[in-house]
Amino acid sequence: MNTYRKYRLFNTILPLILIFSLLPWSEARSLPVPRTIVTPAAAITPINPSASEEAADLLSYLVDLGGKGMISGQHDYLETPDEFNNKLKNASGQYAVLHGYELGAINNQPEGTIVKQRQNVVKSAIKWHQGGGIVAMTFHQNLPGTSPEWANVHMSLSQEDFDAYVTPGTPQYKNLIAELDEVAEYLGDLRDAGVPVLWRPYHEMNGNWFWWGQKDNFTELWDIMYNRLANVHKLDNLLWVWNPNAPNEWSDGCEPYYPGAGKVDVLAADIYNNDYRQSYYEKLLKLADGKPIGIGESGELPDPLILSRTQSKWVYTMTWGKMLTEKNNLEQIKSFMSNDYTVSRDDYKLMLVGKNNNPAPVSRTGLTGEYFNNMELSGKAVLVRNDNKIDFNWHGDSPSSGIGKDAFSVRWSGKIKPVYNEKYNFIASSDDGVRVWIDGKLIIDSWKKQSGVSREGSIVLEAGSSYDIKVEYYENSGDASIRLMWKSPSQKQAVIPKGALTSK
Repeated sequence: MNTYRKYRLFNTILPLILIFSLLPWSEARSLPVPRTIVTPAAAITPINPSASEEAADLLSYLVDLGGKGMISGQHDYLETPDEFNNKLKNASGQYAVLHGYELGAINNQPEGTIVKQRQNVVKSAIKWHQGGGIVAMTFHQNLPGTSPEWANVHMSLSQEDFDAYVTPGTPQYKNLIAELDEVAEYLGDLRDAGVPVLWRPYHEMNGNWFWWGQKDNFTELWDIMYNRLANVHKLDNLLWVWNPNAPNEWSDGCEPYYPGAGKVDVLAADIYNNDYRQSYYEKLLKLADGKPIGIGESGELPDPLILSRTQSKWVYTMTWGKMLTEKNNLEQIKSFMSNDYTVSRDDYKLMLVGKNNNPAPVSRTGLTGEYFNNMELSGKAVLVRNDNKIDFNWHGDSPSSGIGKDAFSVRWSGKIKPVYNEKYNFIASSDDGVRVWIDGKLIIDSWKKQSGVSREGSIVLEAGSSYDIKVEYYENSGDASIRLMWKSPSQKQAVIPKGALTSK
């Protein structure tokens, strides 16, 4: 990371030295100094006041990166979520940091196929995040109520017909909500896995090639989606990316479609045909007012050297799918990825390591686990560690060195924060005994020898409030396992994710 920062500084200063050396003093004094007044970085926080720690950290990183380097990115399709990302690695020897995925279905696949494809996208995205990468999600949504094919995404819709989709109570509005609820399930799986997402819905809205394009009340559609995903489905892992097309001969200016600073985390522009005009950059930078900006889609890879000198606030660029190889040759790909100004995944991982070696004094996700070499949770714990979630199957093995395979016990404690205002059912499946307290109330009490039995207990919780949680478990002999899940009317049954848990 230090290398590309020094590189950026050097290439900023060198042209100024050359210019001043060639000009008389009187001319040099009169050179205009471009200044863009932006909001201080410290003031840029996620628009969702309940944003996850991971989402807030990612936004902070993007804000800080402006002017220091540019993240590499590669998009892949719903059907093959790793194809071109792997091709980039094979061509250059390095992975991009940003992996773009698709959740929209455009090939008229059967419903069962779409479910499997979206599940594969989620699986890949979780793996990518865990491997030290950043996840972006695009949603080419078919016109709600129509078949999932490209013609129903890439279509013209009159203003009058569009109005019906943003009018509560209409059949069209109900279709829209139903499709948003479907995609929310997959984004919810990413939330539960602690994956922050650069979410870029309804992109290129200033062009007329999508059904949501060039509509007078586009921001109403944006508001409906935000309310549904953020406030109803509690998807606090999303950073909201507003992404128009570069305002060229095929698309309008961006400003009329901007939902406002309070509804956007990141601004991006799609730029094709190697058309990296300075005007695109400066207008978007002004509109962003301190928020990070990116190149949401591109065909030809930009020249990092040129951008570092004249458009240094772009914090990422994402090459669109097959255009990686259609619009760029092998040498161009290698040159882009090896440039000191380009941030690769290896660079990003080094930054994460440095951050983890100097952690901020904040609470960690997960629970504090105290492990005892007896079944009574007595005496001094032989091991104290942070466990992201309670989902263990040790079979006949020990949880860790220094702990016996049989006759041990564990106490997990910390805080739990629910997503919805409603009654939650907690499900503990264990071999052997288990007890669960929420907010001081014992809701599961099955402290006896048993094999793979599930016990349930319920309690009404308030969304966003933190409650004390304590789970006690003991293993007698033989197989050892413990899993703690929850469910509610608005939330499917799942292991309680680390994002909902805070250790002591």
